[in-house]
Amino acid sequence: MSSNSFAYNEQSGGGETAELGQEATPAISPSGAFGLFSSDMKKNEDLKQMLESNKDSAKLDAMKRIVGMIAKGKNASELFPAVVKNVASKNIEIKKLVYVYLVRYAEEQQDLALLSISTFQRALKDPNQLIRASALRVLSSIRVPIIVPIMMLAIKEASADLSPYVRKNAAHAIQKLYSLDPEQKEMLIEVIEKLLKDKSTLVAGSVVMAFEEVCPDRIDLIHKNYRKLCNLLVDVEEWGQVVIIHMLTRYARTQFVSPWKEDDCLEDSEKNFYESDEEQKQKTDKRKKPYAMDPDHRLLIRNTKPLLQSRNAAVVMAVAQLYWHISPKSEAGIISKSLVRLLRSNREVQYVVLQNIATMSIQRKGMFEPYLKSFYVRSTDPTMIKTLKLEILTNLANEANISTLLREFQTYVKSQDKQFAAATIQTIGRCATNISEVTDTCLNGLVCLLSNRDEIVVAESVVVIKKLLQMQPVQHGEIIKHMAKLLDSITVPVARASILWLIGENCERVPKIAPDVLRKMAKSFTSEDDLVKLQILNLGAKLYLTNSKQTKLLTQYILNLGKYDQNYDIRDRTRFIRQLIVPNEKSGALSKYAKKIFLAQKPAPLLESPFKERDHFQLGTLSHTLNIKATGYLELSNWPEVAPDPSVRNVEVIELAKEWTPAGKAKKENPAKKFYSESEEEEDSSDSSSDSESESGSESGERGEEGDSSDDSSEDSSSEHESESGSESEVENKRRAKRNSKTKGKSDSEDGEKENEKSKTSDSSNDDSSSVEESSSNSESGSESEDEYESRKITKEKEKKTRQDRNPLTKDVSLLDLDDFNPVSTPVALPTPALSPSLIADLEGLNLSTSSSIISVSTPLFVPVKTHVLLHRMSGKGLAAHYFFPRQPCIFGDKMVSVQITLNNSTDRKIENIHIGETKLPIGMQMHVFNPIESLEPEGSITVSMGIDFCDSTHTASFQLCTKDDCFNVNIQPPVGELLLPVAMSEKDFKKEQGMLTGMNETSTIIIAAPQNFTPPVILQKVANVANVGVVPSGQDNIHRFAAKTVHSGSLMLVTVELKEGSTAQLIINTEKTVIGSVLLRELKPVLSQG
Repeated sequence: MSSNSFAYNEQSGGGETAELGQEATPAISPSGAFGLFSSDMKKNEDLKQMLESNKDSAKLDAMKRIVGMIAKGKNASELFPAVVKNVASKNIEIKKLVYVYLVRYAEEQQDLALLSISTFQRALKDPNQLIRASALRVLSSIRVPIIVPIMMLAIKEASADLSPYVRKNAAHAIQKLYSLDPEQKEMLIEVIEKLLKDKSTLVAGSVVMAFEEVCPDRIDLIHKNYRKLCNLLVDVEEWGQVVIIHMLTRYARTQFVSPWKEDDCLEDSEKNFYESDEEQKQKTDKRKKPYAMDPDHRLLIRNTKPLLQSRNAAVVMAVAQLYWHISPKSEAGIISKSLVRLLRSNREVQYVVLQNIATMSIQRKGMFEPYLKSFYVRSTDPTMIKTLKLEILTNLANEANISTLLREFQTYVKSQDKQFAAATIQTIGRCATNISEVTDTCLNGLVCLLSNRDEIVVAESVVVIKKLLQMQPVQHGEIIKHMAKLLDSITVPVARASILWLIGENCERVPKIAPDVLRKMAKSFTSEDDLVKLQILNLGAKLYLTNSKQTKLLTQYILNLGKYDQNYDIRDRTRFIRQLIVPNEKSGALSKYAKKIFLAQKPAPLLESPFKERDHFQLGTLSHTLNIKATGYLELSNWPEVAPDPSVRNVEVIELAKEWTPAGKAKKENPAKKFYSESEEEEDSSDSSSDSESESGSESGERGEEGDSSDDSSEDSSSEHESESGSESEVENKRRAKRNSKTKGKSDSEDGEKENEKSKTSDSSNDDSSSVEESSSNSESGSESEDEYESRKITKEKEKKTRQDRNPLTKDVSLLDLDDFNPVSTPVALPTPALSPSLIADLEGLNLSTSSSIISVSTPLFVPVKTHVLLHRMSGKGLAAHYFFPRQPCIFGDKMVSVQITLNNSTDRKIENIHIGETKLPIGMQMHVFNPIESLEPEGSITVSMGIDFCDSTHTASFQLCTKDDCFNVNIQPPVGELLLPVAMSEKDFKKEQGMLTGMNETSTIIIAAPQNFTPPVILQKVANVANVGVVPSGQDNIHRFAAKTVHSGSLMLVTVELKEGSTAQLIINTEKTVIGSVLLRELKPVLSQG
């Protein structure tokens, strides 16, 4: 027991010291008296000494031990300063482990993580490509909103890196930055557009994934890169292949005409054989004109075909769905063999593949008929696989193979798996419905099953027979009599209700049996299930209308029983039936038609496949598997009636060269001159690339060669495709494109060198963006000389300085005092020559103003995190849980408050299946639970995230925290200050909003405290500790303003602290949410008053 308590105290003690940013000492810890604790402290001291050693081997050993501690769930945050010192180590192995450590503690220790930012910025310029990539990966993993501008700059630089591996990591970082700050979308799209032009197979998959996450609707970015992606597809890694294929499927559905009409035309081609030649010629011309397949459409289908042989099941599935959705129906058959091959994989893969085959087999049976035996059920299959195979066998059933299938089904009915046996009986019913030749055979077989010993089999047979009899209105009196006898033995409510419904519908055909059944049911009415009671009432009403002499009193007795039943549905049905069938003075006009209402001809039920509804989802997606639209699902659009202009996919390399060459160079050279100086340009580009590669170290040089080789291979493959078309003009265009691509390579390397030089200065981004804009306008208009460009640059710099003097910006964190990230628009697509340089500068200046929308969430102030006990280790049988509010927007929903829970296992055994059980939330409140944790090792800990919508109230969220063996009732009650999000607004906007929230919406109080407690830093710290608010700049020293909005409704919460004479101050809160406002006032008053 002492060891458990020691572990618990060690973790909690370590957490507190980490928050204060101090080294732990035995005096602080509540367990300082234990000798064990001092030995642990010695261990940590040893690690610190090893990390400060001059030997790399000692440092590497220390880092391995620290990462091992983290893996076991131990707190190693106190070693943060010692670890950070080794970020600059020259040993790659040490650096890698340091990066692992920093990613682990970046979110928990945000203020400490910020200490290492400058080190990563230096590492981004390291000669070794692996270090550059790792630095970017770690930088993007530090999820602190305050460093978003630094991440943005790092991604921009990495996207122009010579190493394709670094560019790949830049594409991965784009998604992380977008999830952290969606407002950066426009700037990220520019980087994506640049990376999409990359010819490296290493980058292609990653950048398409970033495209799908950030801007999947921007199809225009894909046009110029479509053919390149198709040709590179075979060489991309498997993960990238899946992403690219799904994206190209969506692209093809928007850009090409449906190829399925072509198949319909082929069926009509032989009908009119004896027509005149002219008529036939006209018809063939009409057919050819609309249904000719686009060469780009054919390119995609042809280049994905080899991937059906992939060893990766996801790739095969992606190609299969592409063929299903965009290829002609006559060519889609080749995917069936590949999909059947995947059925030899593990059960999870089988489940997904069978679901997709089930959807396909409904529409095109012929594809899978040759592989019928592959779908026979094995005894080792789990129930979910058996059910799916049954579904496919039902879809493939026809007159030729039904006898074989029925023999197979007879075996399945005898299965020990009762759920599977019941599904087989339903399958027999569907086969009987679809194939009329075997209807009677199936019906007789199902009747035989009624004498089965197993109640579930009998009950399912009754339900299916009821549906079949309803579809066959022929006399089936004998079967109905047989089923009436079963009422004494069957106890399953659905089966009993089905028999009663059948007898009621056919009561005129069995006039002797029906009244007797009603008599028996009247005896047991009170003990029957609600479903059965409703059918007894229906049976009584039908017999009252057809055979009132025998059943009048019996029906009235049942109606009296139903009148006082506990279930209100039965009471309502009783009241309705009594008024309708029993004539009295109050009876309405409907009583005349009672017989027609009750004994009307009912439409036969339609026995359809449950997979018929899924065909509107794209195959192979999560939405198709779940049969519900999942978050992030992108719907396939319908084929366009007329194909959009195919010329948008033609790559005009001259335009690209204009866009990427430095200003003032691209336009001055004549095409003829460029043609004759081709050899010189080749020498220049090779020299510049070799220089840059030699500077970036041996490893990046190797990566560069790999990238070049992949570029060559992509050029070769594209040239093969173009040679197939066979036109001489295209060959000429290809030669011209090769020449211009060499020019482009030169300009790209020049751009990369320029960007590296500019990034060393603080004002680089604005100058970069303006120079890009000016270069585009110069290259398009061709009317301005190089001197004019220089003069424009000087005037822009002057205007920028005056703007900065006019709007001085004060920031708390010096890391963010960068001018690079003011949102300057770069209108590349718009023609700019019509605007004068000074007007352009003025328009850009408008975007640099500090005014923003009134309600825009800002970065929270840094305060020590307050941890609350959710579950004590004694109450939780060794499982301890603490929670805190990270004060960040919740990723699970805009209206939810983010809550982080740390789970600790203080026992000496593994705790399994930790999950959220039953939730007891007040009306309106919602909770997004964390994913179940399979196991938590002894002495281990893990932090998980939840989202709770408290509906702007401090009501308690009660729920059960469960393990494999136990469930514990726990509560989370939010402090009122955590129901807020900080808001950035100007003083003018604050006063305007405050003026609108007066009277009932204003609460205030007087605070008395010592003068030293009314200094600005103290007030800021105390208010921020209580509430998650943002600071509003104030022009008066004696007034401090804070603004926030409620998480759920977005209502403003304005806090004012106005210092009066002496030692008093007035606290004013303005908000529509008066209850929250008064609670916040009560919490702030004692905090501001105390010394």
